[in-house]
Amino acid sequence: MKINNLGSMGVNPYKRSLEKSAQTAQKPQAKEDKVEISSKAMDLQQTNEVTKARQEKIQAIKTQLENGTYTIDPKAIANGLLNFYKK
Repeated sequence: MKINNLGSMGVNPYKRSLEKSAQTAQKPQAKEDKVEISSKAMDLQQTNEVTKARQEKIQAIKTQLENGTYTIDPKAIANGLLNFYKK
């Protein structure tokens, strides 16, 4: 008496998964990533007035730090924190 594999009938799930992954790898991907910048964002990037004023302020603070004349006002910091959290 000969007993055959009745349940499997030559089905190999690993082979199927390999074939599926090979098929998906062969398909060209139609989707591409792209970034769009709004006109407002472009305007903000091009404004130099704000960046110039900021750079001047940063340079002034750097010179004060180098000279040792930079002082911190704790009351101004506390008022700023209170105003931030009250709003």
